[in-house]
Amino acid sequence: MGKLPAMLCVAAALALAGCGYRPLYGSAQGNGGVAGSLSSISIPEAGDRAGQLVRNDLLSSMQSGKGEDRYLLNLTTVVADNNIVAKRQPAVTRQSIQITATYQLVEKSTGAVLTQGTTFARASYDVIRQPFADQQAQTDATERAALEVSADIRTRLAAHFAKQQTKS
Repeated sequence: MGKLPAMLCVAAALALAGCGYRPLYGSAQGNGGVAGSLSSISIPEAGDRAGQLVRNDLLSSMQSGKGEDRYLLNLTTVVADNNIVAKRQPAVTRQSIQITATYQLVEKSTGAVLTQGTTFARASYDVIRQPFADQQAQTDATERAALEVSADIRTRLAAHFAKQQTKS
């Protein structure tokens, strides 16, 4: 019985090797791969706090600015603060922050739009009618939602570049 699991692992490894699997951030061509493409994206300053949080996380996670600036990522964010619980409790209300981001990746040399999309994230928090605690809870929820939006945009951009490298 001990040989069967080992044989299944070997068979799975051989099948995976034959299917052309390649890690998303891996590079075999010496050009830096997806990570090199992500690092060559510049992102303009944002006009609001949520946009700046998304921008900052993208810049730090993609190592943006370390490559030649070949691409421009235009971001637009919209923030909505909504009630979650319609029936208010005597002392606590549940709210949610939703950040919706529209992005557009432009090639600087040609001005062509390479990819674009819209994503959103929602984070909830409690309003307990204590001004400082309520403000901090709202700030924390905004930061959590911004990080989710940033991660989704980064993944979509990485998938775009991986797809382009597979075509080449």
